[in-house]
Amino acid sequence: MGTSVGKWLRHGLRLVAGLLIGAGTALAELLYTVGAGLALLCVTTRPRARIRVLRPLTAGARWLTEVERRRLARFLDAEVTPEYGGEQALRYLATRWALGLLGGVVPALAAIGAGFGSLLLWGVPVLGGDHWFDLVTTGFGGVVLFILAAQGIVAVAAWEGQLAWHLLGPSPQDALHHRIEELAASRAGVVDAVDEERRRIERDLHDGVQQRLVALGMLLGRARRSQDPERAHALLVQAHEESRHALSDLREVAWRAYPAALDEAGLRVALEGVAERSAIPVRLEYGLAAEPGTTVRTVAYFVVSEAVTNAVKHSGASRIDIALTRRTPGARREGADILLVRITDDGTGGADPAGGGLLGLARRAAALDGRLRVVSPPGGPTTITAELPCLPL
Repeated sequence: MGTSVGKWLRHGLRLVAGLLIGAGTALAELLYTVGAGLALLCVTTRPRARIRVLRPLTAGARWLTEVERRRLARFLDAEVTPEYGGEQALRYLATRWALGLLGGVVPALAAIGAGFGSLLLWGVPVLGGDHWFDLVTTGFGGVVLFILAAQGIVAVAAWEGQLAWHLLGPSPQDALHHRIEELAASRAGVVDAVDEERRRIERDLHDGVQQRLVALGMLLGRARRSQDPERAHALLVQAHEESRHALSDLREVAWRAYPAALDEAGLRVALEGVAERSAIPVRLEYGLAAEPGTTVRTVAYFVVSEAVTNAVKHSGASRIDIALTRRTPGARREGADILLVRITDDGTGGADPAGGGLLGLARRAAALDGRLRVVSPPGGPTTITAELPCLPL
C-alpha cells in the first residue's frame, strides 16, 4: 500500500514539474509566435522575401519544439515522433502556448486548495473560537479545490500529449502509407524467417539425425552379417545406443521447431526446459500473472531459446539472466499491453544485431508489431530486449 501511494505521489510530482516547466516555455513560445507573426505579416505580399524569412523562423520553431518534445517524453510520458516539418512546428507553437499557461495555473490552484484545506488540520485547534464554522467551510472548500485541480493536472497533461500528436504527428494518409510499408516489410521478413527456419531444420536433420541413422543401419548390417555371436551382440548394443542418440537428436530438432510443452504446460515450463538444457547457468524470472496468447508466447519462447543458444556458443558468458514482465499502458497511452522479454549475459559482448539469428528474431517480433533491441558493447554485457504487444488478459 505504501509503495503504491509513493508511486502515485512521485508520478504526480513529475506531472506538476512537467507542467510548470511547460508554463515557462509557453511564455517563450508566445513571444516567438508574436514575433514570427509580425515578421511574416511584413512580407505577406512578397513571396520570395516570405520564403527567406520563413526559413529561419521554422528552424527556430523546430528548436523550441524539440525542447517541448523532450519535456513531454521526460515528464508527461508522451512520445511524439521527431519526423515533423518546420511549418508543423510553427503551428504547434502558435497553439500550444495557451495550453502551456493553463498548465501553470492548475498546479497553482492545487497549491492554494491544499493551503486552505490544511485549515481542517490546524485551523480549528489554533484559531478556533467563534471562527470555527468559517474555518471548517473554508477547509472543505480548499479540499474540493485541490481535488478538482489535481484532476485538472492529469487532464492538462493528457491534452498536452494529444495536442502534440495531433499537430506534429503524420497525417492520416502518411500514417496509412507508413503502415502499409511496415506490413509489407514485416510480411517479407516473416517469409524470410520461415525459409531460414526450414533450412536450419534441414541442416539439423542432415548433419545430425541422418548421420545417426546411417551409422545405425551400418551397425545393424554388420551385426546381421557377423558369424560371431558375441561380436553380433556387441554390434547390436552399439546399434541400440546409436538409436537412442538418433531419437534424442530428433527430439531436439522437433523441440527447436516447436516445443510441445509450450501448448501442454505453458510458456513458463517451456522456458524452464530451455534453462535446464543450457550449458551455462540460467536464472529465470517469470513475472507474468497469466499466460500470453499462442502467437505471443511462441515468439517469446523462440527469442529466449535463440538468445540462450547464441550466448552458449559465442559469448563466453558464465551466467544468463532471463526476465519476463508485463507493461500496461498508462492513462495517457493507448494500445495493447506489452510483454517485455529481456535476456542478459555477462559475456564478451560484440553481438551483431544484423547477424542471421538475431535478424530472424527481429523479424519474428516485427510480425507482431513488436521490436527487438540488442545492446552488446565490446566487453559486454549483452542485453536482448523484445517488446511484444499482446491483448489484455
